[in-house]
Amino acid sequence: MRENTDYIEYINNFKLKTNQSFIDNIKRFYQETETISTFHHGQMVAKEAVSLSKKHSEQLYQAGLLHDISAFIPKNKHLSVSEKLHIPVLKEERQVPLLLHQKLSAYIARECFQIKDPLILNAIECHTTLKKDFTNFDLIIFLADKIAWDQSGTPPYLKDLNSALKDSPQKAALVYIDYLLSHNPLIIHPWLSAAQKQLIV
Repeated sequence: MRENTDYIEYINNFKLKTNQSFIDNIKRFYQETETISTFHHGQMVAKEAVSLSKKHSEQLYQAGLLHDISAFIPKNKHLSVSEKLHIPVLKEERQVPLLLHQKLSAYIARECFQIKDPLILNAIECHTTLKKDFTNFDLIIFLADKIAWDQSGTPPYLKDLNSALKDSPQKAALVYIDYLLSHNPLIIHPWLSAAQKQLIV
């Protein structure tokens, strides 16, 4: 989208088309915002999430498709857009506004796609960091996003993560978090720290 786009106006004006399926409406959003590559990433995450769980397949698929729906908002606009939408912003998110994309995506899922299911919204909101008292649904979306990552090549942690996954999703999540923290992240999100403590117990 053009740099001078009013991102909030686009969010406010987007309407679901009743003659389109839910997935086609999601795809149209990605097409209109020129982020179709993110739609393909979302499809991969959605399929991976469904494969990781025997429950909630429809909700997992929707969460996977929508988890990065805010990709059209530039990184340098994440903070200002979040503030204008009255999304709570943590100190660490002010330091690294990219981390706000998970909250922005949850907002868009709710407002543009009429998602009311807290399972879906909560998982989208913490798909990058997890958070305290995460659910198994949250954990599945978190892992699916790390397995079907949005970069080229194979994730460097994937072999160890998949090995740990044979024991439990919790151990697999710890593999990723340990990898992340060993590579000097710009900041450590408090939600991630809280999730790590619970995973270790």
